[in-house]
Amino acid sequence: MKKLKFPTAQTILILIAGFVTLLTWLVPAGKYDSLAYNATSNTFTKTSLEESIELPATQETLDTLAIKIPIEKFTNGDIYKPIGIPNTYKELESKPQGFAALAKSPIKGIIAASDIIFLILIIGGLIGIMNLTGAFDAGIFWMAKTLKGKEYILIILVTTLIAAGGTTFGLAEETMAFYPILIPVFLAAKYDAMVGLACIFLGSGIGSMCSTINPFATIIASDAAGISWTEGLENRIIMLVVCLSITILYILRYAKRVKADPTKSIIYDQKEALEELFGLNKMSSTIKFTNRMRLILVIFSLCFVVMIIGVSMLDWWFVEMTATFLVGAIIIGFIAKIKENIFVEAFAKGAGELLSVAFIVGIARGVTILMEDGLISDTILFHASEITEGMSKGLFANVMLIIYGGLSFFMPSSSGMAVLTMPIMSPLADTVNIGREIIVDTYQYGLGLFYLINPTGLILAALAIVKIGFNKWLKFIMPLFLVLLITTMILLTISVY
Repeated sequence: MKKLKFPTAQTILILIAGFVTLLTWLVPAGKYDSLAYNATSNTFTKTSLEESIELPATQETLDTLAIKIPIEKFTNGDIYKPIGIPNTYKELESKPQGFAALAKSPIKGIIAASDIIFLILIIGGLIGIMNLTGAFDAGIFWMAKTLKGKEYILIILVTTLIAAGGTTFGLAEETMAFYPILIPVFLAAKYDAMVGLACIFLGSGIGSMCSTINPFATIIASDAAGISWTEGLENRIIMLVVCLSITILYILRYAKRVKADPTKSIIYDQKEALEELFGLNKMSSTIKFTNRMRLILVIFSLCFVVMIIGVSMLDWWFVEMTATFLVGAIIIGFIAKIKENIFVEAFAKGAGELLSVAFIVGIARGVTILMEDGLISDTILFHASEITEGMSKGLFANVMLIIYGGLSFFMPSSSGMAVLTMPIMSPLADTVNIGREIIVDTYQYGLGLFYLINPTGLILAALAIVKIGFNKWLKFIMPLFLVLLITTMILLTISVY
């Protein structure tokens, strides 16, 4: 009997886009009014579908609109996106999306996600240049020799460092660069590609889920809830330590099993294909690790160091990050003495190999655009906010966790989710007599937990790089997902009491 082939990431996302298109016919349209701060005129713009009006940027204006956020959060730039105004939801005339909207959604998504897409393509070009120099191959064999018998250190180190990036500045899209670089290292250490994928993706996911000082999650959500980001910090640190420890132990257990018996690997049927994809079968263990290759790897590593410093300290975003990798590729080309025409060919080839990943990011963004154009995002948010009425503290917190997990399917952006939902959801904490930091926690944990399996997030793009099917990822992740979910619910219940 012929084995059924699981659909590709692109097909899964197009099917989801079709499902969302159908929802725009079934879910009533509706919208909250929004409020945006204009720094140049020091005014607020209150926008509804009927009109946009200018209001003075004062605390009195915010109080009148029942927005419990200090005016300073707007004037000093902490809240820079339009926020939803509580108690302003209105049902609107239905705006169902048809086949034309469905067909255009991937194109609109690619245009909207062009900043992320160009980052991915330039990183691909840089990796193409690195592969041409041979520095990767030499570095991988040097590392495999150095860590012989202690390869587990690689798992702990990579997962912890990436989680540190996730919890401090939301390291997520940037990890796309790590897969082609680190997967061969894990393969050379006699693990499978799933171990490498898990260390990178779960490190980022757990770090972001338990964000401590992440400006794109914790800080913007706390600001939008009208509280200081330090409220609830101790709980989030405890969550980070507990969840990261569970995750590392889970990966180590799987890795040990695979190393002892490669047939135990979930992706054993792809072993040869993946080793060929990442060049393990072409690597020569006799390749000399020269000083020039060391310098190339130092320049390559510095690209990431510069990127992290820029994002966390200098307000850099995608343009600056992308430029950093482009400059790094050019410097490496000069050091390696690559001819101009060969450099361009290798760069274009490397970028081309990540083109399918870039399309996945664009199609996923198109799903969100379909919801926005169909005016159903706010309807889902409005009904979600009504579910918790009259609940006890513990039940309320855990239901909010599940609600945020569900909302993340439709709104995978952490900053977008924060500014849209916090002004609506955070006042619900007052009704059950708990601190608003609990709503910030449920937002982070719900978004973070579902991120591990959310097809509209980054997992399909990551899987496309590693050429692993979504079904195999679910088989690997579900036991860990359930353990993390139960752990989160227990710790969340303890925190409210």
